[in-house]
Amino acid sequence: MTLHCSFITCEYLLSTAPALSEKMSLSHMEAASLSHSSPPDTQRSCWKPWLCSAVAFLFCFFCTLIVTLISLKMSAKEFCVAKFGPLPSKWQMASPELPCMNKVSDWKLKILQDGLYLAYGQVAFDRTYKGAAPFEVWLRKNEDPIQVLTNNSQIQTFGCIHDFHTGDTIDLIFNSEDQVLKNDTYWGIALIPKQQFIS
Repeated sequence: MTLHCSFITCEYLLSTAPALSEKMSLSHMEAASLSHSSPPDTQRSCWKPWLCSAVAFLFCFFCTLIVTLISLKMSAKEFCVAKFGPLPSKWQMASPELPCMNKVSDWKLKILQDGLYLAYGQVAFDRTYKGAAPFEVWLRKNEDPIQVLTNNSQIQTFGCIHDFHTGDTIDLIFNSEDQVLKNDTYWGIALIPKQQFIS
């Protein structure tokens, strides 16, 4: 048995519920409440607009939730992601049968599949650092910076979408590794699944 719920159905139910309730006149409501010819369970009706709206909303919410969970379960096989850190954790990789990336070393990996990737992370500056090197952290593609962090006044977060190609190497490097609290620093990358559009 399959369960379907579209936004059109939800909007229709939500828009018509108050109208249907308003059409019920006071005499109809009194007749329904005073009539004893039918069992009590059959006398119940949508006699308040908010009740009808709430029922329609909950029905659509659960339909949408079920469809979303089924879609996520079906697309989980295509999901490819990797994350390094925070230390002492090393590379954590989840990929489908054909991986989209491969770890090369700490903080560095190689792309195995063309596509759009989301790169994200967090870098924490060590406030006890006494050296003279300026604070700089680079997210690089083939040793060319694609994002640079220079603010050491707070924890830096980053997130960007890039088009990577097979053979690209992506890494996160530090101007001085002593500047960074690696137990609070990490970065990750995820292949964005291709969307199938119906024309």
